[in-house]
Amino acid sequence: MSTDSSPEKKSIISESYKEVKTILISQPKPERSAYFDLEKKWGLKIDWRPFIQVDEVSEKEFRKNRIRPDEFSCIIFTSKNAIEHFFRICEQMRIKMPQETKYFCLTEAIANYLQKFILYRKRKVFVGVRRIADLNTALLKHKDKETFLLPCSNLGAKDVVEYLDTNGFNYQDAMMYRTVSSDLSDLTDVTYDILVFFSPLGIKSLFDNFPTFKQNDTRMAVFGKSSAKATLDHGLHINIQAPAKDVPSMSMAINNYLKLSNK
Repeated sequence: MSTDSSPEKKSIISESYKEVKTILISQPKPERSAYFDLEKKWGLKIDWRPFIQVDEVSEKEFRKNRIRPDEFSCIIFTSKNAIEHFFRICEQMRIKMPQETKYFCLTEAIANYLQKFILYRKRKVFVGVRRIADLNTALLKHKDKETFLLPCSNLGAKDVVEYLDTNGFNYQDAMMYRTVSSDLSDLTDVTYDILVFFSPLGIKSLFDNFPTFKQNDTRMAVFGKSSAKATLDHGLHINIQAPAKDVPSMSMAINNYLKLSNK
């Protein structure tokens, strides 16, 4: 008997492929999306609702940490939220970051967003592809003579902290915002054929808002291994999962499911 308890193994269940008419996606509604095409193609009703939200840490609360951002020569940004709340805190504390401050951004999208807040110069902005290790060469070059600040949420930035600790950086992490469950109480009497989740936090929010949630005929669509694990840990079945071989996106995975449920 197999003892494999991975999400991929545990999520395999018998499917009846009942017709799908309604889908709730646990994210804000974008301006453009492949889901709009699915809605038209299959005659669906797709709603969008963020299950998590970002709350700011107040200046008063932040000051209790006795951290001044301008006392650090390098800033590491892991998200657009980190950028927004870093400069919000600076403005509230009446701090103007020195021109020579160096910024390390995990992705190009984050670096591009940084341009809204600083005069962009390549010599002081270093850009990765996705992970902190992508910035390894630039970070190690500045390790011995610079101090680093890592703006983060209440969830921290585990991979980045582990990297900085392992390599002996002089750094400080600083919580500047919180990622929390949204209030979804108005959805109490609303049911959907498919619920779509992209993070474990979305699953947590589902049960924070509806502690007695029962899956019944609702299909669960989840993206990523951590989301799958959170879904299974709450005793739910996974009906649609991405990414998978030849199915890189959630919209593609749902479309494949609809070919069977709505044929």
